[in-house]
Amino acid sequence: MARYRDGLKEATCLFEAAAWHYAVKVMCGCGHFASFDPHGLFWRFHCKGWADDFRSVRAKMWCRACRQSLGQKVRPRRLDLIQPYPRDMITLSQPDEREWKRILNRYRG
Repeated sequence: MARYRDGLKEATCLFEAAAWHYAVKVMCGCGHFASFDPHGLFWRFHCKGWADDFRSVRAKMWCRACRQSLGQKVRPRRLDLIQPYPRDMITLSQPDEREWKRILNRYRG
C-alpha cells in the first residue's frame, strides 16, 4: 500500500514502482549502483513467489562487484525510485502484455 509524503504518493513495493513507471536504483555502500527496469524486476519476484516490498527486495539483492572482490555477498545500502529511466538500465524478462493487464486488474479490484 502506498505511503504519502508531503501529499505525494510514494511506492512501497515493486508492483507500485512498475505500475507508476519508476525505475529502481540499487546502491551499495562501496559506491556501486545499478538501475533496474521495474516491470522485469517485479516479474522476477512474482514468478519466484518472493515478497515484493522494498525491505524484502533488499534482502534478496547483493553487489556483484563486492562479491568478486571480497568473496561475500554485500547487501545494498539503499533502494531509490528514479524517473525517467536511465539508458544503462538492467532489463530482465518481462510479463507479456496480457499477463501484466491481468495483474493490474487484480490489484485494482
